[in-house]
Amino acid sequence: MKFSNYMNSWLYGNDGYYTTYKDIGKGGDFYTSVSTSKFFGGSVAKHIISLVDDGFLAKDGVVCEIGAHHGYFLADIIEFIYTLRPQLLESLQFVIIERFDNLQEFQKNYFKESFGDAVLLKHYKSLSELKCENCFFVANEIFDAFGCELYYKGKTARVENGKIEFDMVDEWVDAKAKKYHKDRGEIAVGYEEFAKEMASCCKKFEFMSFDYGEMAARPDFSIRVYQNHEVIPLFDENIKLQTLYGKTDITYDVTFAHIKDAYGEAGVEFLELKPQMVALVDMGILQLLEMLKQNVDEKIYRQELEKVKMLIMPNLMGERFKMIRFRKS
Repeated sequence: MKFSNYMNSWLYGNDGYYTTYKDIGKGGDFYTSVSTSKFFGGSVAKHIISLVDDGFLAKDGVVCEIGAHHGYFLADIIEFIYTLRPQLLESLQFVIIERFDNLQEFQKNYFKESFGDAVLLKHYKSLSELKCENCFFVANEIFDAFGCELYYKGKTARVENGKIEFDMVDEWVDAKAKKYHKDRGEIAVGYEEFAKEMASCCKKFEFMSFDYGEMAARPDFSIRVYQNHEVIPLFDENIKLQTLYGKTDITYDVTFAHIKDAYGEAGVEFLELKPQMVALVDMGILQLLEMLKQNVDEKIYRQELEKVKMLIMPNLMGERFKMIRFRKS
């Protein structure tokens, strides 16, 4: 089995890691920006309102999260839209792209508990099912969950009996490795199809995503497993893939140049890549904190401030995670 197929099965197969509800945060295998602070979603909400004010996003446009898992991110965005511009809840349409029925059901129940009948949430299993005129797409840590091929000095990996063997030749992988100056590492599979699907489903949109990685490919393997907040390199001699398969998260560092090129090929304009800390400050996270300070007691403000520091401090999530943004007009 090619490694990309093995990874997809690990994450999305019948008993895959993401096919059932998983805790994220202290009780799970890893933290995300969403699990760290509601102000992550709040900053995106503030940006969405600015898009409406600038005339790019219509008041009756679609706000769509891709790969929502719990649905917390979109719910946080909606909560802050209600706080900052409540009338938009009556006109904007809210959508989640989620392939798994059980996760759709969890998301529906969470939205019902959170908003009652005040918010109508629609689900689609794929972008190809969604047809819209005007949309804001958002995702958090989605591109590092695409299956990838493992490449080493001209050879592509396969998996047999739980062991990784570099003995295949794949022209497509070779071409990508040369393009991104890699003699070893991960080559993501599916970015091109994903970008084309998004470009086809909506006439005018902005897409914002947050992921761990760099514009240029790193010069070595980054693929790793997360289990109970422990990071395990995939090539650790002491691990057995069979014991981790489907039970842990598997991920790698994103090469943003590959994403940029995939969207360029689909006719979508690249706007920017910037560290998460810069993106959140630019979108107004500090102004949101100042609003909070004026409306709650000091203890609550300090608690939220510490959470936000996790998002924007360079030695924590602020520098390691990046925000990438695209537009189709």
